[in-house]
Amino acid sequence: MGRQRRWTSATGRTVLVVLPLLYASHGAWALEANITGVSDEVESNIQAYLQNVEAEQYTEARLEGEVRQRTEEAMRVYGYYEPDITFEHTGDERVSLEIEPGPQIEIEILSINVEGDASNDPPFQQAIEDFPLEEGDALRHAPWERLRGQFSGLAIERGYFDWGFTDRRMEVRPYLQSARLYMNFDSGPRYQFGKTSITGSHIEIDRLLRIQPFERGDPYLAQTLADYNQSLSETGWFSSVSVRPRLETAQELAMSPSGGGDAWWSEATASQPERPRVTGAALTSALSINKPSDTQLPIDVSVEPADRHQFEVGIGYATDVGPRLRFGWEQPWINRYGHSLDHDLYVSSPEQRFTGVYNVPLEDPLRDSYRLQYGIRNIDDSDTQSLEGTVEVARRWEFDNDWVQTLYFRTTYEDFEQGGDADQVWLFYPGIQWSRTRTRPQRFPLWGDRQQLSLEYSDKVWGSDAQFTRVTADTEWIRTIGNDNRFLARVSLGAIETDDFAKIPPSLRFFAGGDRSVRGYSYESLSPRNEEGRLRGGQQLLTSTLEYQRRVTGDWWAATFVDNGNAFDNWGPNDLKTGAGAGVRWVSPVGPIRFDIAHPFDHEDDWRLHFSIGPEF
Repeated sequence: MGRQRRWTSATGRTVLVVLPLLYASHGAWALEANITGVSDEVESNIQAYLQNVEAEQYTEARLEGEVRQRTEEAMRVYGYYEPDITFEHTGDERVSLEIEPGPQIEIEILSINVEGDASNDPPFQQAIEDFPLEEGDALRHAPWERLRGQFSGLAIERGYFDWGFTDRRMEVRPYLQSARLYMNFDSGPRYQFGKTSITGSHIEIDRLLRIQPFERGDPYLAQTLADYNQSLSETGWFSSVSVRPRLETAQELAMSPSGGGDAWWSEATASQPERPRVTGAALTSALSINKPSDTQLPIDVSVEPADRHQFEVGIGYATDVGPRLRFGWEQPWINRYGHSLDHDLYVSSPEQRFTGVYNVPLEDPLRDSYRLQYGIRNIDDSDTQSLEGTVEVARRWEFDNDWVQTLYFRTTYEDFEQGGDADQVWLFYPGIQWSRTRTRPQRFPLWGDRQQLSLEYSDKVWGSDAQFTRVTADTEWIRTIGNDNRFLARVSLGAIETDDFAKIPPSLRFFAGGDRSVRGYSYESLSPRNEEGRLRGGQQLLTSTLEYQRRVTGDWWAATFVDNGNAFDNWGPNDLKTGAGAGVRWVSPVGPIRFDIAHPFDHEDDWRLHFSIGPEF
């Protein structure tokens, strides 16, 4: 029978490039197909379509029919509609396919239009511009299906809740080797953010509304709602947060976007009760009769208070300090204004400290605040004995570029003995600090950096026992090449300018050596020494680290490193100490665990072990 003139509509039955197939029986073997005549993605797709065919379940004739049907479907998505297939059953679970693909369908007409408010929305226009097919190109089904899903996903994401396709057709004429593609998308009106209603909050509502990243009447954007949800969670005031649009449009009754369970759709409708769904055709008809008159979408925010008292206990070990214990008591909110209070007790052999922070959030509680910090610390380590009490008042700003600026005034009393010299000093000094930390992922960063710069000044004019200017700077970088090569670089600088260094307490002097400084040397063992050989601390600091880590398997990494630096009064290159070595990293459930063995270059036969738990930043 000769070829007939016919139109084949592929609308509603277009298949994806790779059909997800599962094995029907754990005990059966997949059909093995030897394919000639096609290659690359076409051959791979045929293999995928034949993956779960079990020859023993078919008669010879049915097996051939099933294989031919699946092969034709697999080739059709690449525009081959009339292949010539020679089938041979060569074994129990083996077949041979010799394929003459025939002509590939070309696109004769390509018509894509966006109507409604989305016609001037850049993401929709960009989706059309990025569409990879043009008239005259070979037909491929996958990009066409992706564009359909992209339109519906953008509609839900950007507030076009009355969207619909007024035309979506793929007309294929195999006898002319041509196809005509039509897609008309009507977005309808774009919804705006409406009134925000907040329930369950123990914090003043005005404070929560000031965090809101949108105003009433702004164009709806699902990502903005997600940002608001995250911001409310980050305040620490709530144990749970739910930010949802109150959908009351006809589109809510329709089937969810193609692909089943689009992320934006799930986010937008999770709080809505289950309702009967209608077909797309019925929805389009309903929308054409009754267009919505109010396009402002109310936003419902539901929160639950966090526990008023939260406790944390931590036990650890590091080569620098030995066993250590930490006890934390956090009050994420203590009144309706969102003030918070944290206390922390830390105990190790060389150091014990108790600190507290009272935080007063301002208009933007995540970015602006006043802080009152206080604490007492005792150190008894080698040549350093110190009892220190500190009170600090600070104003904190966090900018849009993630930099944090802190302006503070600190008063410190320190009773100390350093290298045999003892004194008691009161210090009053202002300071300013800029810092930024970026990591991803957080538990074991494969990319990240940390920057910090601090400037402090003390003067006897206002009653301080010492006059000094102190500057510190730190930079640390983590970068990864591929999935298995991780690089870490770190530099720390510090300097004190003073006419009476003996009045500078140990907490402000510089020491080097240890797990996070120059490995191969014990904790804070590098600094100038007095005539008796005791450490007295330095006026300057320079340390650096270069480290390469290679993934061995899973969460295990091997590392090699070189550390360099020292603390000194007037330094030169010859004063720098160098340590190098190798180690192991394990990304455990409680955080990265590091074990290193390091050799100090100025001690020929010496080696030192370093062990610590916690991230680099």
